[in-house]
Amino acid sequence: MPNIRLKEETKTAHQALEKKVILQLKAIRSEADYASFIHAFYLYFNALEKGLAAYINDTVVPDLSERRNSSYLKADLQALGVKDAQEGTIALPEINSLAQALGAMYVMEGSIMGGPIIVEMLRKHGLQKGFSFFAGYGAATGTMWNNFVTILNKSLQSAMAQQEAIKTANETFEKFQFVFKS
Repeated sequence: MPNIRLKEETKTAHQALEKKVILQLKAIRSEADYASFIHAFYLYFNALEKGLAAYINDTVVPDLSERRNSSYLKADLQALGVKDAQEGTIALPEINSLAQALGAMYVMEGSIMGGPIIVEMLRKHGLQKGFSFFAGYGAATGTMWNNFVTILNKSLQSAMAQQEAIKTANETFEKFQFVFKS
């Protein structure tokens, strides 16, 4: 199955990003710290979504309008008192095909799966708002992930498409790290 291959062949890059995100999370002590963390997600996701737009639409992903995206991150920033979410120049993976777009989207959708753990960590530090993105899909999270996996598996049938998706997913994980301050 393409999704299994994607998971296995992006494991190292995934773990490296996860480690960076956890370090950032552990440093959050205030709403301002959290806003900075959310802003990093917003910068990357907002820029990445623009690259995906040419390949990902509701024909490819029928429930696209229901999926979490940078607009939720922007709303979270506003809930934390950030009026204007600044955009910047972000290093992104190359996206020139549906397979590459799905590889990047795999990273984005996967980040939502860990959202409830992030919210729990933040609540332990007294934070109470700005969780619309990380709240994920609530009770529908598993269903939304399974729907996406079905799309991946149907769309990435050829070995070449799988390799493109894997390469882009690895680049997406790797470049995502750059938006976080060290």
